[in-house]
Amino acid sequence: MYKFVNPTDTNTIQNVTSLQTLFNGNNLDKELSDDTGSFVTLTVSGRSNLNQRINTIDVPGLDGTNEYSNPTFDIREITIKYKLTDQTKEGFRQRYNRLNSLLDGSKKELAFTDEDAVFYATLQTNEVPEEETNSVIGNLTFLCSDPFKYGPEQQINFTDNVATVVNDGTVDTSPIFQLEVLSPITFAMIQNQNGDYMMIGKPYDIEGMEPTQPYTEIYNNKLNSFTGWSKIPGGYIFDDDLLGGVVDGSLAIGNGQWYVKDYGSNPNGWHGPSRKTSFEKSIQNFQVKHYITSLSYTGQLGKNALFLLDDNNNIVASMGVVDQTISKWNNHVVFNLAGNKQIFKFQGFNNTQMWLRLTRKDTLFTAEVYQLDKNGNVHNKVSRVFEDLNGQYQAPITQAAVYVSNYKDYFAIPMYVNQLQVNQVNNISENQIPFIAKQGDVITFDHDKQNLLINGESRKDLKDFGGSYFRLLTGHNELFSYPKGSIQSICNYRKKFL
Repeated sequence: MYKFVNPTDTNTIQNVTSLQTLFNGNNLDKELSDDTGSFVTLTVSGRSNLNQRINTIDVPGLDGTNEYSNPTFDIREITIKYKLTDQTKEGFRQRYNRLNSLLDGSKKELAFTDEDAVFYATLQTNEVPEEETNSVIGNLTFLCSDPFKYGPEQQINFTDNVATVVNDGTVDTSPIFQLEVLSPITFAMIQNQNGDYMMIGKPYDIEGMEPTQPYTEIYNNKLNSFTGWSKIPGGYIFDDDLLGGVVDGSLAIGNGQWYVKDYGSNPNGWHGPSRKTSFEKSIQNFQVKHYITSLSYTGQLGKNALFLLDDNNNIVASMGVVDQTISKWNNHVVFNLAGNKQIFKFQGFNNTQMWLRLTRKDTLFTAEVYQLDKNGNVHNKVSRVFEDLNGQYQAPITQAAVYVSNYKDYFAIPMYVNQLQVNQVNNISENQIPFIAKQGDVITFDHDKQNLLINGESRKDLKDFGGSYFRLLTGHNELFSYPKGSIQSICNYRKKFL
């Protein structure tokens, strides 16, 4: 059965199902309609409007004016006329509250059921007349700072490192390339038929140059068992500013992670369980990545730390998070050298999972903390560097110890230990070219957001100087990926229209 708009209200007769509004994934006509009331999209204007910014300058003695640059497209405004009704005043107000909540957010997808395309829009105004009845006709005006509309995402697979893309949109569009690495590579490159290209890394000549691994993996454990980890006995003390404390209690194995089963006790301060593992070799130049979770809440305290030790159990370096503020959640990410030289302290990363990474290359230390978004991309990254000019913190590491602790008898933060990776940083000579990716890695050339990523981490530092974030031209495009046989490439794009 169909419902029709009252012609006396809108001067239009229209099937409700023929034109509906979708914003941020919600169909407003369906979300706001039930047995007691409804939201009905009546008309939409602005989708076909086109405004250009034309820069001009008046020249004395010249008729007319002079256009001194190519025109650019102006913002787009889309206005939706709608009808909102309800049987009661209370229901009417609740329905409007619900409508306003559904319109929250910036640059969200705005679409309509009569067209397979989306705009990126932000609500500018919800214009409502005087609410004399429980049935009103209002106007939603959306601002599209990006004036274009986009079709569904298209995906083209490369065959033998070649792909043909026919862009039948009306505007050039920015692609996103995903390259799955099949064997170790020193560079990756995508090129079009016009010679435009994007490349990270460096190719190498077979004569006089040698590809080499920048890192050698020494240890990688997702911590789903205690194999290879010995329990540090109670009473042992980690002497480390901010991250240290007394060992007591025990750890347990959860779903692919460790958690604290028993914190033990210490009426004078910090206490909690610890386990230690040894590496197969002593490591001078290292990169250590530690994946942890700290679900900090107000009124809870805790430390989640990793200690890197030498042969004599002395602390070479440490990293972790600590919340020692009872009045609010207040995580601090901390990196120390020798237990007392603080090279990094950053407030934040509350109630979250995070990667901590510490690299020592000769006398240069680099400390980093970051999160991964739902797509596996690195975000919210913070880093610091420290130069050990006097060579005070150069002891090799041979062991690692996990330590999770609580303060006295306060409630402890839910804390988990998820993964530990340890690499040796290799020295690269002048005639060696480092591999930038290994088998199983994923490289992303995001020409839309102008970013280059390896396994979700931005690596624009590897960009070739001549590389550009080229677009897919309207019409026929030929694409080529290199090195041949070492990567499997995919091109994702959305057709773009005026």
